[in-house]
Amino acid sequence: MTTHLDESLYRIEQVAARTGLTKRTLRYYEEIGLLAAPSRTDGNYRLYTEADVARLERICQLKEALGLTLAELTDFIAMEEARDEIRTTFAESADPHERLVQLDRADAIAQQQLVLVDKKLATLQATRVALLERLARYERHRADITDHLPAQP
Repeated sequence: MTTHLDESLYRIEQVAARTGLTKRTLRYYEEIGLLAAPSRTDGNYRLYTEADVARLERICQLKEALGLTLAELTDFIAMEEARDEIRTTFAESADPHERLVQLDRADAIAQQQLVLVDKKLATLQATRVALLERLARYERHRADITDHLPAQP
């Protein structure tokens, strides 16, 4: 699909600068399906929408904050998109039974996401404990050394 450049579309260089990602990373995210293929100019340059940029910013946020792998990111984003669809269906339905079904679906997805977040938090907490123990060990070594230093004249 080709389109003409306008103010609401961004070239890959602009998106890279805005998100802090490299052009290579942007192409890779497209290749693995983490980002939909953008539209293109007549000259075959990629053009990204504001929604594409927002998705990339969310991907960066999740990757940074949670330390998600690309596979986990793909799953997490897919779950967020599924929740968005559920939200729309829920809002459009007046049938209480259908709304309960949608709530159950949304609950299941949020539970899956929570399991992943809890796993990442447990890893961070274990790393924190190990570092605190290391610091305590260093302090004990420091105390042992200073206790055996000769007195200063």
